[in-house]
Amino acid sequence: MLTHPHIDPIAIDIGPLQIHWYGIMYVIGFVGFLLLGKYRARQTGSLFNPEQVDDMMFWGAIGVVLGGRIGYMLFYKPREMLADPLSLFQIWDGGMSFHGGLIGVIVVMFVLAWKWRVHVLQLADFVAPLIPIGLGAGRMGNFINGELWGKTTDVPWGMVFREAGDLPRHPSQLYQMFLEGLVLFALLWWLSSKPRPAGAISGLFLAAYAIFRILVEFVRQPDEHLGYIAFGWLTQGQLLSIPMLLLGLGLMAWAYQQKPSQQRA
Repeated sequence: MLTHPHIDPIAIDIGPLQIHWYGIMYVIGFVGFLLLGKYRARQTGSLFNPEQVDDMMFWGAIGVVLGGRIGYMLFYKPREMLADPLSLFQIWDGGMSFHGGLIGVIVVMFVLAWKWRVHVLQLADFVAPLIPIGLGAGRMGNFINGELWGKTTDVPWGMVFREAGDLPRHPSQLYQMFLEGLVLFALLWWLSSKPRPAGAISGLFLAAYAIFRILVEFVRQPDEHLGYIAFGWLTQGQLLSIPMLLLGLGLMAWAYQQKPSQQRA
């Protein structure tokens, strides 16, 4: 049995300045996006240039924050938002939704694709391999904060989280960091190393993330105020991931019926 190390969520505390580990994880995600995005943009055959990667990161970050917050309130706390619409702006209380952030990024990609006169799937295929860096870092932030823990377990690596009681639990944040961060990055980076039909890479991102999220949700403690949505096991995270899975599989099937693009995303 392991014990959560109880890391102080504040990484740097200088007078009135407090920098949280979770914020640092966001920075790691954005910096990783920039560095790898510019690297890919400099490769022969890329449809995008390094300057455009700056715009992808800037507007994508806005889409993540706005979409993540709005999605969290709509998907997880709709009653609270209807009762107090201003709670949408109470970001200091926490609450971000990956699925909401994804919708925000998709909206941004449609706008940028229209502006740059490229197919939105070509832009999505370029962006998709860069996203897992932030996902993995974000889950590490959850682990540092000792939040979003798993269900109780008797596996040897079960971990006791102070806020969750004395029983060991699945360190589900680390499972998600490994699957959504490392494994998803490796899959997408490998697939994007050669020209693929438009939509194949972004389709794999949607399908693989959905599969990983659905699997981990089986050992992750459901949100206390929601519990299980149906059947005594279906969580909100799984419910939101099912459309992602279907869309991703459909997009990949459609992509490989088209002629492979001779240009690299």
